[in-house]
Amino acid sequence: MNLALFDLDHTLLPIDSDYEWGQFLCRIGAVDAQAFAARNQAFFAQYQAGTLDPVEYLEFSLGTLAGFPRAKLDEMHAQFMREVIAPAIRPSARALLQKHLGQGDLVAIVTATNHFVTAPIAAALGIEHLIAAMPEVAADGSITGKLVGTPTQGAGKVVHTKAWLEKLGKRLEDFETVHFYSDSHNDIPLMSVVTHPVATNPNAALTSHAAEKGWPTINIFND
Repeated sequence: MNLALFDLDHTLLPIDSDYEWGQFLCRIGAVDAQAFAARNQAFFAQYQAGTLDPVEYLEFSLGTLAGFPRAKLDEMHAQFMREVIAPAIRPSARALLQKHLGQGDLVAIVTATNHFVTAPIAAALGIEHLIAAMPEVAADGSITGKLVGTPTQGAGKVVHTKAWLEKLGKRLEDFETVHFYSDSHNDIPLMSVVTHPVATNPNAALTSHAAEKGWPTINIFND
């Protein structure tokens, strides 16, 4: 068995699910549109620039989730999946995933976006294993607004991936090949410890780094 890891936003999806979730909340009137959109845009710009404080951002996004009963959150997310995510899922992304699943590879999505937003997306893509920022969940299923553990961003993806594999009784070194597909220079720490890093729809910083390292580059959204 080999291992195939995938970033989510701008890698398997041509959009940023976290950012789009915020825009969706504004659009349906669930939050103060002007104030929320301004903060959401500022955080997104910081992420693109590689200057985002992941804890600060997650406290902001999870704090927003804490403002709603769980039933309402799930209702809103189902609408989000129908209106935003489902139309964004491309056949090319499904084909890339199926290539690895069909080979019998162990496949996981490793994303900095929180688990509440991404779990239904992973399920829609047919991926069982998801490594994502974990919100604290109360006994009644509501989200408290707190982050459990460390963020799954940058070097945190390496830490969380190794911890996930350890729970399965495995290590990165146990696999003959380990692919990691990502669009962002923020993921260079994990890309640097796998056997087959693949710059996928890469941003300018990752394009340059991949060229220096001789990493392959693909774009699955050219259709």
